[in-house]
Amino acid sequence: MIVRPRQHWLHLIFVWHGSVLYKILSRLALNCALAVVAVWAMPLLQGWGLHLSTAPFSLIGIALAVFLGFRNNASYDGFWEARKLWGMLLVTARSLLRQAQTLTGRRPDDPVVVGFRALLVAFAYQLKHQLRHTPAQADLARQLPPELVQRLGRAQYPCVMLLREMGLWLQGQHGAGCLSDLKLQSMDRNLDELTAYHGGCERLASTPIPYAYGVLLHRTVYLYCILLPFGLVETAGVLTPLISVLISYAFMALDAIASELEDPFGLEPNDLALDAMCVTIERSLLELTDADELPPPLRPNAEFILS
Repeated sequence: MIVRPRQHWLHLIFVWHGSVLYKILSRLALNCALAVVAVWAMPLLQGWGLHLSTAPFSLIGIALAVFLGFRNNASYDGFWEARKLWGMLLVTARSLLRQAQTLTGRRPDDPVVVGFRALLVAFAYQLKHQLRHTPAQADLARQLPPELVQRLGRAQYPCVMLLREMGLWLQGQHGAGCLSDLKLQSMDRNLDELTAYHGGCERLASTPIPYAYGVLLHRTVYLYCILLPFGLVETAGVLTPLISVLISYAFMALDAIASELEDPFGLEPNDLALDAMCVTIERSLLELTDADELPPPLRPNAEFILS
């Protein structure tokens, strides 16, 4: 995720890192080359009686902008929902750990409470790795016993296994008389919330924008940008390459941004900073148990990007 201070408008024009310009630069170069060809071939086309105006391109461009706007809104809605799910995951994890101390009457540094904290932190890291399709063993090994880490490594749904372990912890505290029925229900409701956030993230990760819709927009954008120079050449003349590249940049960039935001849990610069969120959850829960040392918070790198 890009994390930058507010910048001057002139500096924003030349920003490279975090923009999609590097992805579409070769395509813009091709569009510029086609525009040069259109300018060079203009007398020949006129000699053949071929005259293209900007009218059809204006009509198609308006329709294309509407559909691209819809796709970008759909992609951003998914991005924003994913961010809210992870924000609520942090809130619920804090609530559960607070309840594990105050409702059971245990000290913050009690080994039983620390064990429950480890399950909560491990759940956040496991969910991150599940969404990014990366191995979780290294992060889990810092929090959990080796036997449990091995079981999670063999499980098809390790996050669900961790939720079960937390449920068994509640059951154990209830059986030991530390949690009344009412307190147990209160904590179990928060555990249900974690289950809902996990399911919401799975839904977002497994439900992209319909493929046929994306293909249609992608094809239309690039066909439009290929033909655009030949529609501009009679009115723009030698300025056709410049105008064509500017218009094509707007359409191609919108298409690229929508594709990048479609998976908010990925590793692109504009995706969610799940590493930083997991560290924030870990630091917050460690502090609740009066831990002496906290892991350092993740800071933006030289390119102002958090992973």
